[in-house]
Amino acid sequence: MKTVGGPPGVGQGSGVAGRLTRRQEVGALVADAAESPLRRTMGLWQLTLLSIGATLGTGIFVVLGEAVPEAGPAIVVSFLVAGTTALFSALSYAELAGMIPGSGSSYSYTYATLGELVAWVCGWCLILEYGVSVAAVAVGWGQYVNELLDLTVGVTLPDSLSAPPGDGGLLNIPAAFIVVLSMVVLLRGARESAVVNTVMVAVKVVALAMFCAVAFTAFRAGNFTPLFPLGAAGMSAGAASLFFSYIGFDAASTAGEEAKNPQRDLPRAIILSLLVVTALYVLVAVAALGAMPWQRFEGTEATLSQVLVQSVGGGSLWPILLSIGAVVATTSVVLTVQYGQIRILFAMSRDGLVPPLFAKVHPRTGVPRANTVIVSSFIAVLAALVPLGALADATSIGTLFAFMLVNLAVVLLRRRSPEAPRSFRVPFSPVTPLLGVGFCVYMLFSLGPDTWIAFGGWMAVGLLVYRTYGIRHSKLNQSQSQSQGSAS
Repeated sequence: MKTVGGPPGVGQGSGVAGRLTRRQEVGALVADAAESPLRRTMGLWQLTLLSIGATLGTGIFVVLGEAVPEAGPAIVVSFLVAGTTALFSALSYAELAGMIPGSGSSYSYTYATLGELVAWVCGWCLILEYGVSVAAVAVGWGQYVNELLDLTVGVTLPDSLSAPPGDGGLLNIPAAFIVVLSMVVLLRGARESAVVNTVMVAVKVVALAMFCAVAFTAFRAGNFTPLFPLGAAGMSAGAASLFFSYIGFDAASTAGEEAKNPQRDLPRAIILSLLVVTALYVLVAVAALGAMPWQRFEGTEATLSQVLVQSVGGGSLWPILLSIGAVVATTSVVLTVQYGQIRILFAMSRDGLVPPLFAKVHPRTGVPRANTVIVSSFIAVLAALVPLGALADATSIGTLFAFMLVNLAVVLLRRRSPEAPRSFRVPFSPVTPLLGVGFCVYMLFSLGPDTWIAFGGWMAVGLLVYRTYGIRHSKLNQSQSQSQGSAS
């Protein structure tokens, strides 16, 4: 591993504690990114749309029906709370993405600040965050496909073929299909994937604008009284679930090695995309709750389409158009978040923490082909077998842990490397990143015990993988072993 201005790792002690806390040098991470075999094809516009594509649609088209019964009309406040929490973390992401423009996202940031074990935990959280969220959105995609079939030809796929075992079916074939279709697009290359994503983002923004225009014709202010029927706890629970809707903005940071000017464009893309998405989320939530009482959201699938069917009237034209937009929107999220998951594993493989197969890049397409196929196959199986609600909550807890670590990384790097070049600086640090940590902790404890139990099991598996493979194959471990061998 080549380095810039320092050794590949710091804090390397000879004992177990030293091995767990050894850190990547920031210069080494920057050097790896500069020498990446991935192709730099994305400018600010593509990076911003990548981030919007990964974020916009998940919470509105898919999870809104799950979250409204938890909070009632206060779901609008829940969106703002979740968006504020995401904004604190987005500012930290923006600073670190400008400093360390690699593919590892928060995994790489924690490797440079909190040590190898915490970096592994963060990477393992990101696998949960990205992989499971793709599966969750794919499940929602299948719901809207069924809704579209019902509205256009009057038939739907049977539950046995369109729902997982926990929801009364055998396999969710549509959910698995869209993951495989996204894999085919991703295998063609980053430039081609960005073009497809740009078209889909335009379609879903138009679809959401159309929904708001139509839904506001049936707006009833009384639907927001009382605003907090389930109390502040309900609002917090809704915000924790909806945090799932904001995870996509960090997808731009995973494109650091495929950005033309990452130090300049990554911070701008992250912040701009989050502001756009939050504004659209709140606007659509107000329109939906104004058109349909919150009690009727319970158990709905293809929620926005149902709002138009039940509350607006005027035939099936608007629901059909909305369902088409929703299918395109959720396809965009699947494509872009799947892309992010693959790039994070690419970075972890380059550092030796997962097998080298995940870092092999095809010479013609510039794509980590085996990585793409393996990840997509795993997500397709997950989407076919696991219910939506469980997937969304599992994603939220993994995301909140990763975001908390990113905020801490900003504080630590300001102390350890105050002179390092930064193309963006978090304002009012360390207060702002520490507020980000506080918001993440608050929302973590708003999640249910079942989610925590599942997360504990996931972490146990991750630590076992690290103990049996990662700690021994780490590049820092190999460098340390070579140094000790030379000294002896």
